[in-house]
Amino acid sequence: MNLSQFFEHWSIVENPFRGEEARHDSIFARMGINPNLARSSIADEGVPGDQSLAKPLTPSVHSDFEKIMGELDQPSTSIVFGEKGAGKTAIRLQIAGRIDRHNREHPGRKIFMIPYDDLNASLDKYKEQSHVKGDANPFEGMRLVDHMDAMISIGVGRVLNAILPGPTNPPPANLGDHPAKRVRKLPAAVRRDLLLLQAVYDTNDPNGQRTTQLRQLLRLPAGGLGAIVVIGLWIGWVPAVALFLWARIYAGFDGALATATDVGSGILFLAWGALLVKAFLLDRLVVNRVAGKVAKQLRMVNRPMSGYLGSIRRLNRSTLNSGELPTSGSDEQRYAMFARLKRVIEAFGFTGILIVIDRVDEPTLVNGDADRMRSIIWPMFNNKFLQLERVGIKMLLPIELRHALFKESSAFFQEARLDKQNMIERLSWTGASLYDLCNARLGVCRPASADPISLIDLFAQDVSRSDVVDALGAMQQPRDAFKLMYRVISEHCSSVTAEDGAWRIARHTLEYVKREEAERVMQLQRGIRPA
Repeated sequence: MNLSQFFEHWSIVENPFRGEEARHDSIFARMGINPNLARSSIADEGVPGDQSLAKPLTPSVHSDFEKIMGELDQPSTSIVFGEKGAGKTAIRLQIAGRIDRHNREHPGRKIFMIPYDDLNASLDKYKEQSHVKGDANPFEGMRLVDHMDAMISIGVGRVLNAILPGPTNPPPANLGDHPAKRVRKLPAAVRRDLLLLQAVYDTNDPNGQRTTQLRQLLRLPAGGLGAIVVIGLWIGWVPAVALFLWARIYAGFDGALATATDVGSGILFLAWGALLVKAFLLDRLVVNRVAGKVAKQLRMVNRPMSGYLGSIRRLNRSTLNSGELPTSGSDEQRYAMFARLKRVIEAFGFTGILIVIDRVDEPTLVNGDADRMRSIIWPMFNNKFLQLERVGIKMLLPIELRHALFKESSAFFQEARLDKQNMIERLSWTGASLYDLCNARLGVCRPASADPISLIDLFAQDVSRSDVVDALGAMQQPRDAFKLMYRVISEHCSSVTAEDGAWRIARHTLEYVKREEAERVMQLQRGIRPA
């Protein structure tokens, strides 16, 4: 018997247990995250288009999900630790789905999401600026402000990409209808905030052209010298030459008058030269100096120096000395930038920000190294940052960091105040919760017209529900539970023929696979075999 025959008998149109990564799992999507995308994915994979699948269910979430999620009207911080395959990424996708639903139902008090889960480009830029050689940990000197800069950059990018045509990375935020028209009507102070944020954090502007484009859209006055001033400086020598020629040729001055006109025209010429030097040399030096400081400080923002230079050159000169630009390692400047971002998105109906941190073990420069993960994450364990007003931070972290955390001093815990951060020490799953999860997946893989079945119906009569629950409980987490079920079905199909008509899985098959998979999980936890 093959798998297709087994699934056809049970009216299962798609293998419920083949998915191991939530990001690419169409079944998980159909369980409530993105049903439309999931259905199109299934059609692409060859599932008959005229076969109506069961109605998407309310997602079967982890029992701690509501604690992790909190109240969206009052975004809060949560810190979660879990093994690989425990469902951290699934929780991130469910958070995104919950936010999307909340925003549709409450357009006047939406939540702005900043996904902080793809750190490759940011960490590459950081390493490039850290100048660390060899195999040494390049992230030892990472600061909280580095993360704040990267987060603000993502948030600003989502706003700008919804307003200005072109780039779609990061994905544009849903700012409603005609955001480009609405942004023109914002108060002048908010428009200036948006222009400043773009000039500093727009990674899609390598030369400053988007600063000009946005400034024109916002109807703000031009920064820099301006065309009239430039023209005036270039022709400023005309009065000096005209005075000299008039005095010597037309009026015929000589003697003391000639000397006086020579001195006057000379003073005019020197004044013009001084203004020219100040405008075109000193001004450029000041802009270059400020842009260099900003580029040096923004170590996690993947933008070339030419971008900072081009954008800052287009800002009002008063901004350069106002202390608004992040030219130092001060966190107060970053908190002020967060405040500007909040003021901008408030104009589009957003009342809070949710930052979701995930996949910190996956970047190429980290590759699961616990010390590097610790260097990256520890700066964010700061109570002031984690308790920002109307900002919630959801940290979905590998279990290795939990072990490292409990080795820290009491002073560290006092600064981080983890007792206030809704910390979940380990994402744990019971056999019953895994059984329900597998049951839900089975349900959405069958047509709505088919008679309902339960997971236990796939097994022989001498297999009880508690037997299946115990077997799933030994797996401890969804990914391994799916592997168990996939292998149980495969082992059954390979041990019987289609002519036998043995459509139910025997007890000995479940027990055999359970022993094998439990041994694999134990070896995985001990670190003596790969996943």
